[in-house]
Amino acid sequence: QVQLVESGGGLVQAGGSLRLSCTASGRTFSNLPVAWFRQAPGGKEREFVAVINTIRGSTTYPISVKGRFTISRDNAKNTVYLQMNNLKPEDTAVYYCAARFGDALITPNRYEYWGQGTQVTVSS
Repeated sequence: QVQLVESGGGLVQAGGSLRLSCTASGRTFSNLPVAWFRQAPGGKEREFVAVINTIRGSTTYPISVKGRFTISRDNAKNTVYLQMNNLKPEDTAVYYCAARFGDALITPNRYEYWGQGTQVTVSS
Protein backbone atom coordinates (compact mmCIF):
# COMPACT_ATOMS: atom_id res chain seq x y z
CA GLN A 1 0.00 0.00 0.00
CA VAL A 2 1.22 3.51 -0.83
CA GLN A 3 -0.05 6.74 0.71
CA LEU A 4 0.66 9.96 -1.17
CA VAL A 5 0.47 13.50 0.17
CA GLU A 6 0.79 16.57 -2.04
CA SER A 7 1.86 19.99 -0.84
CA GLY A 8 3.07 23.29 -2.24
CA GLY A 9 -0.03 24.60 -3.95
CA GLY A 10 -1.21 28.18 -3.60
CA LEU A 11 -2.09 31.42 -5.32
CA VAL A 12 0.42 32.94 -7.73
CA GLN A 13 0.36 35.61 -10.39
CA ALA A 14 0.75 34.76 -14.05
CA GLY A 15 4.41 34.31 -14.89
CA GLY A 16 5.23 33.12 -11.39
CA SER A 17 6.47 29.76 -10.14
CA LEU A 18 5.46 27.08 -7.68
CA ARG A 19 7.00 23.77 -6.65
CA LEU A 20 4.69 20.96 -5.71
CA SER A 21 5.82 18.00 -3.63
CA CYS A 22 4.41 14.49 -3.46
CA THR A 23 5.64 12.49 -0.49
CA ALA A 24 5.00 8.78 -0.16
CA SER A 25 4.67 6.59 2.90
CA GLY A 26 3.75 3.01 3.47
CA ARG A 27 6.44 1.58 1.25
CA THR A 28 9.39 2.76 -0.78
CA PHE A 29 8.20 3.96 -4.13
CA SER A 30 11.57 4.33 -5.85
CA ASN A 31 10.55 1.47 -8.14
CA LEU A 32 7.18 2.99 -9.06
CA PRO A 33 6.46 5.47 -11.84
CA VAL A 34 4.89 8.65 -10.47
CA ALA A 35 2.72 11.05 -12.42
CA TRP A 36 1.07 14.40 -11.89
CA PHE A 37 -2.44 15.08 -13.13
CA ARG A 38 -4.65 18.12 -12.77
CA GLN A 39 -8.35 18.77 -12.77
CA ALA A 40 -9.62 22.21 -13.67
CA PRO A 41 -12.85 23.63 -12.18
CA GLY A 42 -16.13 23.00 -13.88
CA GLY A 43 -16.10 19.21 -13.83
CA LYS A 44 -13.40 18.82 -16.46
CA GLU A 45 -11.63 15.51 -16.81
CA ARG A 46 -8.36 14.86 -15.08
CA GLU A 47 -5.50 15.91 -17.38
CA PHE A 48 -2.01 14.42 -17.60
CA VAL A 49 0.75 16.86 -16.61
CA ALA A 50 3.99 14.88 -16.19
CA VAL A 51 5.34 11.44 -15.39
CA ILE A 52 8.72 10.21 -14.22
CA ASN A 53 9.84 6.67 -14.71
CA THR A 54 12.05 4.57 -12.49
CA ILE A 55 14.60 3.70 -15.15
CA ARG A 56 17.08 6.57 -15.41
CA GLY A 57 14.31 8.88 -14.28
CA SER A 58 13.03 9.45 -17.81
CA THR A 59 10.21 11.97 -18.06
CA THR A 60 7.27 12.76 -20.34
CA TYR A 61 5.18 15.93 -20.64
CA PRO A 62 2.27 17.07 -22.77
CA ILE A 63 2.82 20.00 -25.11
CA SER A 64 0.76 22.28 -22.86
CA VAL A 65 3.41 22.27 -20.09
CA LYS A 66 6.60 21.15 -21.83
CA GLY A 67 9.40 23.64 -21.29
CA ARG A 68 7.60 25.17 -18.29
CA PHE A 69 7.15 22.24 -15.89
CA THR A 70 9.81 19.85 -14.63
CA ILE A 71 9.19 16.62 -12.73
CA SER A 72 11.95 15.13 -10.60
CA ARG A 73 12.30 12.62 -7.80
CA ASP A 74 14.39 12.22 -4.68
CA ASN A 75 14.10 8.56 -3.78
CA ALA A 76 16.02 9.06 -0.53
CA LYS A 77 13.18 11.33 0.61
CA ASN A 78 10.42 9.30 -1.04
CA THR A 79 9.37 12.49 -2.77
CA VAL A 80 8.54 13.57 -6.30
CA TYR A 81 8.51 17.24 -7.23
CA LEU A 82 6.80 19.29 -9.91
CA GLN A 83 8.53 22.58 -10.59
CA MET A 84 6.14 24.88 -12.42
CA ASN A 85 7.51 28.03 -14.05
CA ASN A 86 5.90 30.73 -16.18
CA LEU A 87 2.49 29.79 -14.84
CA LYS A 88 -0.60 30.79 -16.81
CA PRO A 89 -4.21 31.26 -15.68
CA GLU A 90 -5.13 28.11 -17.61
CA ASP A 91 -2.86 26.14 -15.26
CA THR A 92 -5.38 26.77 -12.47
CA ALA A 93 -6.52 23.38 -11.19
CA VAL A 94 -6.29 20.86 -8.39
CA TYR A 95 -3.03 18.96 -8.89
CA TYR A 96 -2.80 15.29 -7.96
CA CYS A 97 0.14 12.93 -7.83
CA ALA A 98 -0.37 9.26 -8.55
CA ALA A 99 1.70 6.09 -8.52
CA ARG A 100 1.31 2.65 -10.00
CA PHE A 101 3.11 -0.64 -10.45
CA GLY A 102 4.41 -1.23 -13.95
CA ASP A 103 4.94 1.13 -16.86
CA ALA A 104 4.89 4.92 -16.72
CA LEU A 105 1.54 5.73 -18.31
CA ILE A 106 -0.31 8.97 -18.98
CA THR A 107 -3.86 7.71 -18.46
CA PRO A 108 -5.23 8.52 -15.01
CA ASN A 109 -7.48 5.48 -14.67
CA ARG A 110 -4.40 3.21 -14.86
CA TYR A 111 -3.04 4.57 -11.57
CA GLU A 112 -3.81 2.78 -8.31
CA TYR A 113 -2.56 5.26 -5.72
CA TRP A 114 -3.57 8.89 -5.45
CA GLY A 115 -2.97 11.83 -3.17
CA GLN A 116 -5.73 14.15 -1.98
CA GLY A 117 -4.73 16.98 -4.31
CA THR A 118 -3.40 20.50 -3.87
CA GLN A 119 -4.99 23.64 -5.32
CA VAL A 120 -3.02 25.83 -7.68
CA THR A 121 -4.57 29.15 -8.65
CA VAL A 122 -2.94 31.46 -11.17
CA SER A 123 -4.27 35.00 -11.38
CA SER A 124 -4.00 37.11 -14.50
